[in-house]
Amino acid sequence: MALTLEKSLSQFSLLRFISSCHNSPHLFLAYASARRQLSTAGEAREEGDEEVPTEGISRPLSVILRQLNKKVPESVIRVRHQDGFPVKYIPWHVVNRILNLHVPEWSGELRSITYSPDGKTVSVVYRVTLHGTDAEISRESTGTASVDDKGIGDPVQIAEAMAFRRACARFGLGLHLYHEDMS
Repeated sequence: MALTLEKSLSQFSLLRFISSCHNSPHLFLAYASARRQLSTAGEAREEGDEEVPTEGISRPLSVILRQLNKKVPESVIRVRHQDGFPVKYIPWHVVNRILNLHVPEWSGELRSITYSPDGKTVSVVYRVTLHGTDAEISRESTGTASVDDKGIGDPVQIAEAMAFRRACARFGLGLHLYHEDMS
């Protein structure tokens, strides 16, 4: 009984830590680690123990949007040079992780892939939907890549990543990067 009570208190402490991490995007990596520990602790449960919810932590959209509008840590921001100018961006996989942590019930959909008439570029439309406890909201955006682009991945992947990041920026995630001066 003491072991079960100790384990429950430990899981309760982890849940409190996880919920406090939602208040600061700077702690999202710590949140992931704590969530992983809680998952592992849940797997070690004995039969008959109460299940601790680790998924489906949904909140009202106003809370979700407030979290997504916070500045992201400088450590996750990358810089690329485009037309001779530095451009800050957040890699798509980091944006994906931030959504997974703050909005576990989000969904994404590749809406269209269109090649230009001359075949030199490809454009993608991507939709991201956030599901809150009170409503759901969607945003779409486009991304375009040159077919001759020698970046990582094929042109459709590059355009999709761009469209995904831009759709998320429409919710406020990383939007501050579009307004910063690169001096």
